[in-house]
Amino acid sequence: MTRVAPPEPSSPVGLVRVLTSDDPALVTAHGRILEQHFGYPTLSRCIPDQPHGIHDEETERLAEPKIVALARELADEGAGTVIISCAADPALARARAAVGAPVIGAGAAAAAVALGLGTRVGVLGITDEAPPGVRAVLGPHFLGAVRPRDVHRTTDLLAPHGPAAVLAAAAELVEAGADTLLLACTGLTTIGIRPLLEDRLSVPAVDAVLAAGLMASYARIR
Repeated sequence: MTRVAPPEPSSPVGLVRVLTSDDPALVTAHGRILEQHFGYPTLSRCIPDQPHGIHDEETERLAEPKIVALARELADEGAGTVIISCAADPALARARAAVGAPVIGAGAAAAAVALGLGTRVGVLGITDEAPPGVRAVLGPHFLGAVRPRDVHRTTDLLAPHGPAAVLAAAAELVEAGADTLLLACTGLTTIGIRPLLEDRLSVPAVDAVLAAGLMASYARIR
């Protein structure tokens, strides 16, 4: 087994964005959030030819080789840790095998953090079922999954109806007994919905990008 050395404290954290965009502000949005919260530098890149990101098996299949290639590119550019900024954790195992640096999946990281906060975790995402990696980590603490109404792709969250639909779906999970919410789409980070959910519903809401950033900060400790 090849051992992965811990990243240098000064090295940036690389973010693989699975939503294609030529808007630099959108591409670097998650990196800026991690810089503000954790204080380390970031490098952000997006995979090509997927303007609506990953939202089903076919788009995930198309994205996987692009994610592996981009993770390698970020590591070659000096990233000491790589985050796949997608709660489905696409190509996570393949990227870990290909990159000589720690690779973190946002979904698995969010699930791990959620287990530290509650015992009945409701998953909120853009598919009808929770991502398999999230389910695997949550195990018996998985309460259920809900998709906001009329939201099928991450770009739908940016529509005018997006935030209200997310709040309604989250409320449904809490009414069903969730003591913790897991935001299983990193587009929910982009729209900044976490504080509103916690304020309105009075339960912790785990942001997948922040959870992955927390794991990356731990990887940098020597």
